[in-house]
Amino acid sequence: MEREDDEEWELCNDDGFVFKREKRSRISDPEETSNPVNPELDPAAEERNRRMRKKRTLAKLRSKYRSEIQQWEALSNRFNAALFRTTQGEEERLNADEATSFHDGSSSASVFIDEHLSMAEAQEVIINDVSNLCEVAESVTRVMEEERKQSLFDLDVWSSPTNLMASLCAD
Repeated sequence: MEREDDEEWELCNDDGFVFKREKRSRISDPEETSNPVNPELDPAAEERNRRMRKKRTLAKLRSKYRSEIQQWEALSNRFNAALFRTTQGEEERLNADEATSFHDGSSSASVFIDEHLSMAEAQEVIINDVSNLCEVAESVTRVMEEERKQSLFDLDVWSSPTNLMASLCAD
């Protein structure tokens, strides 16, 4: 009880995502339809046909995605150029540091110490900021806890039994 529409569509399952798509024609080359080769009779011809189909399919995909491939290649080239400039700049800086250290060992050590000292100072500022945030969070938590305790102490359960009975009956 298959409809005519179903013959033109096929179900596909792509990692659990099920969808319908139009059926692809299995043979797209007129040469293949006019001259079918039996694979059991000629495995070399079947291999040649398989390679030709693969080549045609890859050529179609390449032409279909050519603009996207060109964009990715341009992006990759820009990234590689930036990476090359960065590594080249690092090498020049290291060479300059080595030349400086060769001429004056104490100045390169001084630069090294100054860089690490500034990094330590920056880390100290960050640690102080985090410490202050922790103190604020603790004080807010303490105030909230005191408010909850007070709300529990204000319950009528803690007052005299007559007040408790009066509050229960009033509702």
